[in-house]
Amino acid sequence: MARALYIHWPFCLAKCPYCDFNSHVRDRVDVDAWQAALLADLRHEAGVAGSEPLHSIFFGGGTPSLMPPTLVEALLGEAEKLWGFSPEIEITLEANPSSVEAANFADLATAGVNRVSLGLQSLDDSALRFLGRLHDADEGLKALETAQCVFNRVSFDLIYALPGQTPRDWQEQLSRALGFGTGHLSLYQLTIEPGTRFATDVRRGGFIPLGDDPAADLFDVTRELTDAAGLPSYEISNHARPGEESRHNLTYWRYEDYAGIGPGAHGRRSGMATLRHKKPENWLDAVLRNGHGLKEERALGLPEQASEALLMGLRLREGVDVQKLSSRFAIDADALINRGELTHYASIGLTWDDGGRIGVTPAGMPLLDALLPELVADELVSA
Repeated sequence: MARALYIHWPFCLAKCPYCDFNSHVRDRVDVDAWQAALLADLRHEAGVAGSEPLHSIFFGGGTPSLMPPTLVEALLGEAEKLWGFSPEIEITLEANPSSVEAANFADLATAGVNRVSLGLQSLDDSALRFLGRLHDADEGLKALETAQCVFNRVSFDLIYALPGQTPRDWQEQLSRALGFGTGHLSLYQLTIEPGTRFATDVRRGGFIPLGDDPAADLFDVTRELTDAAGLPSYEISNHARPGEESRHNLTYWRYEDYAGIGPGAHGRRSGMATLRHKKPENWLDAVLRNGHGLKEERALGLPEQASEALLMGLRLREGVDVQKLSSRFAIDADALINRGELTHYASIGLTWDDGGRIGVTPAGMPLLDALLPELVADELVSA
């Protein structure tokens, strides 16, 4: 049963050279039509995703902080009517740190949002220009100040391991970031994904990515400073004071069911993978035609579900309980993981095994992408 809800708002404030939502930039949006369609999509999903009270709602996508607060309030009201809310529900909204969006924060809080995730990305203007961001550091910090005055819980993200970045550079920036006192930070290493503007720039010699060893040094700085500040990592890139972990993201990493509505939204429910139409017009047409925006519902086999659960759960500091996964997916525990590889990597300090719960050590986390296919049983990886 879905205990979390993801609502995708596809529209962006402006074109960005590093964003894949450029086709979703709009001068104006018919809010009434979108509200009716999102409510219809919501009702359909509630009808098939169970009735357990929601513990998390996340508004993400293009620029959800520019959603009309009346629309946010209508969606939250309908979700509470359909599912019910747990007493301490977390309602997060993703926001860019622009002055235009920050001006919307107070009304969004009144509508019911109680947590904001702010895309600062850097505290340095030259880095922000490199990342293709539209805000500068001063505007971002003003938005952060506004958010901290308005919302109960605030998180922001930074990107590090930029070309030429040194441990001292990152130490100074991260120390400053920790000084703002938020209870949650998302700290991501820059990755060069195929098909992106960054990949094109690298191919053309525009910049040289930071090497693996220097990036690992910055990862060590990250762990050292966040641990000392009382925001230890609970996932490879996410750090929080105890009790302020993102409940919504934990839903994903613990492989629990979640409902997804709106263009391009993914979901998982009762062994099904769901996907909505990505293009806004196609999604709207589908809702008008069918009463929902679903493009695909695909039944996942138990080996595929088990593989996803392991690949997600091993990102967490808490690791995964192999026996529980074995019972959940009716697969023998020894058929879930490569015991020999687990033992080998444990012997060199990269993994751990504690009474059936397994995980990756802090030393192993920088190598996570390489470790995962080694640890997960070959039969599951190919499922």
